[in-house]
Amino acid sequence: MSEGQTGAMSDEDAGPIGDQDTGPILPGPGGSDYERYLRTDELLSLQKTPSDWAHRDELLFQTVHQSSELWLKLAGSEATEATRLIDQDGLLAAARLLRRVVLCLRQVTEALDMLDLLDPWDYHVVRTALGHGSGFDSPGFRHLARVIPGLGTAFDHALQRTGVPLTDLYRRRSEFEPLHQLAELLTDVDERLRLWRFRHYSVVARAIGEESIGIQGTPVQVLGKLIGQRQLPKLWEVRSRLVELFEAERGAGGE
Repeated sequence: MSEGQTGAMSDEDAGPIGDQDTGPILPGPGGSDYERYLRTDELLSLQKTPSDWAHRDELLFQTVHQSSELWLKLAGSEATEATRLIDQDGLLAAARLLRRVVLCLRQVTEALDMLDLLDPWDYHVVRTALGHGSGFDSPGFRHLARVIPGLGTAFDHALQRTGVPLTDLYRRRSEFEPLHQLAELLTDVDERLRLWRFRHYSVVARAIGEESIGIQGTPVQVLGKLIGQRQLPKLWEVRSRLVELFEAERGAGGE
């Protein structure tokens, strides 16, 4: 580049430093270890090709859902390990993994924003290619839904081992900080599941309306009713109990 010129060097322009050989050493297809480790050849071949599209927005639809399945897979794996750690009183280590679960659920919820850019009429064309495919059949979400109750059971057992009632865990949280953090993270997980359900419902309603019937014969309104479900109801019920206790103690103090 001559003096006075400006420009940026792309990643492709950047070569190895010195005589270092940076060629791939891992087995498998792909021109680099990045491609071989992530198996990008296989990964990027999992979407339908343009010649197979019923509508070009099938790529958008598949990208959102395939990437969501990966995040849900990670969430399920971390939730399973967190359950094991709680059973062994590894509360802080479990809390770290539950933060990942919360972020995974946020990822899949925010990914649904992309589907708002799918026009309702165009979605009907995409829908013709789905067969009987439905979000109810998501293996990632089904697995996570099976794992979450076990998390709640592990937390209940940890609470029993501590010997503190759930209300006192909140009233005396500084004495039981790791367990209190765990309770709040489990509440975050349950809340994120509810937000995902609501966002999924709103995407479906935006695409086909609230009075329609889904691919598998389920009315859209049924999705709306699922929003109210709690996977870990005790962590929500305790909040109402804390209100009652606070009001009772304040009233007693004023006598």
